[in-house]
Amino acid sequence: VQLQASGGGLVQAGGSLRLSCAASGRTFTNYAMGWFRQAAGKERELVAAISMSGGSTYYADSVKGRFTISRNKTKNTVYLQMNSLKPEDTAVYYCAAGTHYNDGILINARSYNYWGQGTQVTVSS
Repeated sequence: VQLQASGGGLVQAGGSLRLSCAASGRTFTNYAMGWFRQAAGKERELVAAISMSGGSTYYADSVKGRFTISRNKTKNTVYLQMNSLKPEDTAVYYCAAGTHYNDGILINARSYNYWGQGTQVTVSS
């Protein structure tokens, strides 16, 4: 499956952005999806994840209550709505797809087989 992430940009603290990840090549609904981010000098971290069916979601503590992950099966797209952005949210954001046979959440980056190219999010103070 090919993943194309978009929607990043420069925003002031407190603002919002919506990231999109369009999937193509294989059946989108067969994959659990995740959004990761990597800030300069830091390790890549899982921000949010969603199961194949969309029935289960996961959020890192740092983004709970501010970010929302969702998926549109018709459009083969997964979204990350980011509200109340903070300067510490500045990073390159990546979407990823992986297989979970029990329709669960994938937490470990090693569980994801396919990655998008990344989109830069910069939050100014």
